[in-house]
Amino acid sequence: MKFRFFATLILTLACGQLTYSQNNNQPQKWSIVIHGGAGGAPKSMTPERKAQYEKHLLEALEIGRKMLQEGRASLDVVQKVVNYMEDCPLFNAGKGAVMNIDGIHELDAAIMDGSNLKAGAVAGVRDIRNPINAARLVMDSTAHVLLIGEGASAFAKEKKLEIVDNSYFSTDSRAQQLKNIKNGEEAKDPRGTVGCVALDVYGNLAAATSTGGMSGKKWGRVGDVPVIGAGTYANNSTAAVSCTGHGEYWIRRVVAYDISALMEYKGYSLEKAASTVLFDKIDPMGGSGGGIIAVDQNGNITMQFNTGLMHRAWAKSTGEYGVGVLKGEEKQFKSNSNK
Repeated sequence: MKFRFFATLILTLACGQLTYSQNNNQPQKWSIVIHGGAGGAPKSMTPERKAQYEKHLLEALEIGRKMLQEGRASLDVVQKVVNYMEDCPLFNAGKGAVMNIDGIHELDAAIMDGSNLKAGAVAGVRDIRNPINAARLVMDSTAHVLLIGEGASAFAKEKKLEIVDNSYFSTDSRAQQLKNIKNGEEAKDPRGTVGCVALDVYGNLAAATSTGGMSGKKWGRVGDVPVIGAGTYANNSTAAVSCTGHGEYWIRRVVAYDISALMEYKGYSLEKAASTVLFDKIDPMGGSGGGIIAVDQNGNITMQFNTGLMHRAWAKSTGEYGVGVLKGEEKQFKSNSNK
């Protein structure tokens, strides 16, 4: 049996293929889900704005879809997808991130490798163009998990990451949003966090999340995103999870890990675990306006939210993919290019 497996592996590699399976009759599965935040009033989402979100969600999804088809590792996939979303001013991450009460952008990000439970995160950074890249380097090149503020920035400079002025992250809409908050015309809002979860053809799970946090937050406030197990988690035995919403609730409920724990210790399906945590635990606390995306070790996906909208998109090795913004309104497609 061992000889047959290694012979198959050698032959597969010799043929230049990117993936292999112990069972040649079973093609390897992959799955990917992304989110661009949840919350807000559905009536404020005009058809034109919804189309704009769908366009960028599908472009981000396509980056991940192609990488997974090529046999790339899920960890690289989630990082690249989040890079795209950090560079898109529509979302509350990187360019387009919200401001704190003093008009300063403070960003958080985290990434986790489900194959070995390694993780990296940064919090409260003000000058790293792509915080998810710094989080990846924390995981890969230090003995730490979380670096914050000036220390994280110094680390990023040492690693030659792109450093920008804080004004780079600003947009006119974010400046107006802060003005409205200060004038009492708008509530503080955690919408727009971005995230990606993926299962690659090798059976490895990964999760990545990036955010500007809550608009009008106190300086130094950190939400759930960089807290491993709260807003970001991945474990090959269970699932990869990325969350969006009011981070204080997600931290107190350790949402991402709780989903994994329900699967591991109670045998819940991914769908049941995510639903239980979001609707039976977060909702009663008053944590409405958030959502969860996740993928399990079998390629099953879930996208659940307790509000009227969540920017989301997904794809599977079966060729199915789709995009959605409003609750109950999703566009689904079928590609013939998946092999």
